[in-house]
Amino acid sequence: MKKQWYDYLWILSLTYLILGFFNIMFAWLGLICFFVPLLISLIKGTKGYCNRYCGRGQLFGLLGGTFGLSRKTDIPKWMKSKWFRYGFLIFFFTMFFLMLWNTYLVFSEARDLKEVVTLLWTFKVPWHWAYHGTLFHPGAAQFAFGFYSIMLTSTVLGLITIVIV
Repeated sequence: MKKQWYDYLWILSLTYLILGFFNIMFAWLGLICFFVPLLISLIKGTKGYCNRYCGRGQLFGLLGGTFGLSRKTDIPKWMKSKWFRYGFLIFFFTMFFLMLWNTYLVFSEARDLKEVVTLLWTFKVPWHWAYHGTLFHPGAAQFAFGFYSIMLTSTVLGLITIVIV
């Protein structure tokens, strides 16, 4: 079967993670991966993005399938349950809104910029090498650190899931 252009979107996901490692301001590009699925879902009423265009899903497919990192067992029933899916969604949105709140605090100058990436919402990893100052307000950098934290955490969780399942 001939590959389509969208079969290579995994390269963009990998590039995004690498760019954020060197310059945190590239984290703003992750908003594309945040809003495009929402728009496709709202407009078409389908999971078309997830099924066809999700570069991170493609990356997980390559790592789990082609490179054999997955045990290839069935997904546990509790992970398919509505309470888990909606609970996970609520948890991620809570983390997103907390990230927005911290960004607001930096924009309002009530808090200083924290040059850390929080991995798995617990481990604060210093990320100072990835921020060199910009023409933008430090709040823009705070948003980038927070958003990159969310994207990196969800990627790590996906990788853990691949290895377990």
